[in-house]
Amino acid sequence: MTWAGACREECARDHTPGKGRAFTIKGMTMALGTTLAELKQRIETRQARIGIVGMGYVGLPLALLFSDERFRVTGFDIAPDKVSTLNAGGSYIVRILPAEIQKAQESGFRATSDYSLIAEMDAVIICVPTPLDEYHEPDLSYVTGTVKSLAPHVHEGQLIVLESTTYPGTTEEVVVPLLEQGNPLGLRVSRGADQAGFHVAFSPEREDPGNDTVARHDIPKVIGGCGPNAVELASALYGSIFRKTVPVSSPAVAEMTKLLENIYRCVNIALVNELKQLCMRMGIDIHEVIDAARTKPFGFHAFYPGPGLGGHCIPIDPFYLSWKAKEYDFRTRFIELAGEVNIKMPYFVIEHTADALNEQCKSIKGSRILVLGLAYKRDIDDLRESPSLTIIELLREKGAMVSYNDPYFPTVGRGRHYDLNMTNTPLENLAQYDAVLIVTDHTSYDYRAIVEQSQLVIDTRNATKGISSSKIVRC
Repeated sequence: MTWAGACREECARDHTPGKGRAFTIKGMTMALGTTLAELKQRIETRQARIGIVGMGYVGLPLALLFSDERFRVTGFDIAPDKVSTLNAGGSYIVRILPAEIQKAQESGFRATSDYSLIAEMDAVIICVPTPLDEYHEPDLSYVTGTVKSLAPHVHEGQLIVLESTTYPGTTEEVVVPLLEQGNPLGLRVSRGADQAGFHVAFSPEREDPGNDTVARHDIPKVIGGCGPNAVELASALYGSIFRKTVPVSSPAVAEMTKLLENIYRCVNIALVNELKQLCMRMGIDIHEVIDAARTKPFGFHAFYPGPGLGGHCIPIDPFYLSWKAKEYDFRTRFIELAGEVNIKMPYFVIEHTADALNEQCKSIKGSRILVLGLAYKRDIDDLRESPSLTIIELLREKGAMVSYNDPYFPTVGRGRHYDLNMTNTPLENLAQYDAVLIVTDHTSYDYRAIVEQSQLVIDTRNATKGISSSKIVRC
């Protein structure tokens, strides 16, 4: 008899629906199904076991939220160093202190790379990366690889939620088929009033690293499920840690909601990046313009220009929708234009760096340049899609001798789209550099002192606002 056949025989012989018991076949532990009401009860009483796949900038904070509410959480990750660090009570994310991990451990938190333990979970939340490939097309390999690893261990009554940002249709067109095809019990997703099978939903993450103005549990949680039972369960689950849930009619609506949120930001940032370039030619300070415009109490929200977009969402998400739109013979011209403007910003910075050096009778080639800040935005330890990485590579290509300083990165090596292999340079003897280039405006920097000690400061973030000096070039 096959393993799947043995599972089906065991289920048929000894399955009392709703008891939440487990059985073992050939060393594999499988949990028996629970009914909708029972799982909601387990959530309400904090007895539900929560598995979170991906212990990164989204998954780990989410795990801590559940742990704070006394849920027993298991974090799954394929990176051995992350698993060992977490189980030792440590943290690899600056804004998450080791004490928070240790507190979560008191509620039962542990990390593992053993995906067979998925069978013991009542709910599984997937928080893995969804980057772009070299052709700026969606790379769903992390999602599909994760789902294929989960599928053999999914059991009846279990809730599976995808949080990874993606194009509309991913949950129902990619995730559900992979779960159904890879499940040895032949279970299918529950869609109607029938509770048989497992439940699938999409609930987009709304993580904003470094944002201390809004508590995580105050950020409303959008939820789209494959059927009413999935929405009900996911709302109960997230309602235990978030103050407000926002159910929508389908996973596709929830997926599109996330894209709209980030495309809105992408387009408006592109607008001010383009206006900045015009204002510079006209001799107008774009930041003064924005500050004046934001005094309007309605109809305006301030966005600010910069050296390019970074992070896990804004530089990436618009391309997911543009790619999907082609399936419908539709071109998202507005979105594509915004992406084009933002992608060119690092080149704009290089152009003005060259001009500023030229004014001092120097060339980029052979110049010593110190880049301040590697993170994609201030006061965080996140390099994803950071414009600093592109700027450093462009400077190197032009023959500059580049160093960097960032209090959050002692070293920077090789990533998906960069190969720097550099070590943090102390902020000492700034006069030795032909130019200091501010790319990330960390609040720990003393900008007045930096200007005083440097030969030339190129400011891409308006970090030197209020400092008057002929040494400063703002771009």
